[in-house]
Formats: sequence, C-alpha cells, structure tokens
Amino acid sequence: MLPVAILAGGLATRLHPLSQRVPKALLPIVGRPFIFHQLDLLQSQGIEQVVICIGHLGEQIEAAVGDGSAFGLQVRYSSDGAQLLGTGGALRQALPLLGDRFFVLYGDSYVRCSLAEVQSAFGRLGRPALMTVLRNDDRWARSNVLLRDGEIIAYDKAAPRSGMVHVDFGVAVLSSRLLQRYPRPRFDLGELYAELSARRELAAFEVGERFYEIGSPQGLADTEAFLSRGPHRA
Repeated sequence: MLPVAILAGGLATRLHPLSQRVPKALLPIVGRPFIFHQLDLLQSQGIEQVVICIGHLGEQIEAAVGDGSAFGLQVRYSSDGAQLLGTGGALRQALPLLGDRFFVLYGDSYVRCSLAEVQSAFGRLGRPALMTVLRNDDRWARSNVLLRDGEIIAYDKAAPRSGMVHVDFGVAVLSSRLLQRYPRPRFDLGELYAELSARRELAAFEVGERFYEIGSPQGLADTEAFLSRGPHRA
C-alpha cells in the first residue's frame, strides 16, 4: 500500500477556543485524541507508513503519536517551520518522506472507504491524481465537484457553481511531480485540484457513504456520536 500523508497543520480557527492550545488532531473524541481513531482506521486497511504534516502546535501531535509503533505503523513528521505553508505547500515540504505516489488525508476527517480499491483505481485510470468524491447535494458540506459521466469536469472550493452536487470526500492519491512543479512555496491543495480538473488530469473514485469531520462544532458533535457507537472499519 502507498504511504499516507495526513494534513494536520492548520490553525482550526472555527473551533476556537477548543483549538487555541490543543491542535485539532488531538481534540478528544470518545475519550481518545481524534488522530488515534484515524491511525487505527489506516492500520486496519493495511497501511504501514504515515507522514503527518504538522504546523500549529505540531509538537503536541508528535509527542502524542510518537513513532507510530503503538498503532502498528511507522509514523514520521514534516513540519511547516516558522510559516504555515498551506495544505499544498505542506505536502511539497513532505515529498522527501513520501516518494513518487501517496495518499492524502485531511487531518480533521474520518473517512471510510477501501484504500486498496482507491489505489487500484488510481493505477487503472492513468491520471496523475485521483480524488474520492461523494454525491452530497449540500447535505454535509457545500458541494464543490462537477462530475459528469464519472469524470471530474471542475473543482472549486472557493466558489462552487451550479450543477455541482458532489463533494471532495477527503481521500486523494497524488503524484509527487504535481507538487514539485508548483510555482509558489505556500499554496492550498484546492488550487492544485482546480487546475488539475481543468486539464482533465484529476480522476474520480465515487464512494457512497458519508464522511465525518471535526472541522466545525457540528462536525465534532456528529463524529463523536458516530464513533461512540463502537469501532468502525471500511
């Protein structure tokens, strides 16, 4: 299985004051830091290597997770440094630890889908990037993907347009060369996705089950309720 990059370096301003002194990844969900649930889920799917991209209060994440052996994983860290680099810049910073191809997972998302199937689709479809998408119809987040005949025609997180009924599910596969050629050190992954979709270089893998996230107070409550019902696997 490909390595997984977890983006866990943001400021999490929507969760203040909860996240002012504790990074979002360590907020307690059912008595455990959220990232522990993520790592358990990854290990259950056969993932072996994880790189956590850290920034704001990242030293707390590194202290809590350690080398990953407690989760049956090898965990390493890539830090933004003095200035936050954005989700895209953070991934480019981590490339020496990730290799040529890798999964990307948002640090505030709990997503259940078969990573083996996603990886297989990435290889089969032959695009340099793949995004998992969910038919959302603005139910759990604002829809931001225009999917037509199984192909991503457009992605726009900043200004979703008419006809967009799918949403970025929260798991992607990227080729490192896409990030290496990006012209700026600080950028958002959404910018890259928008450019790739415009060039028809972003493959789609559609899933059918909703995602959970802790990026907002409502998302935090929904995720707590879901995980309180017991361990979950894809």
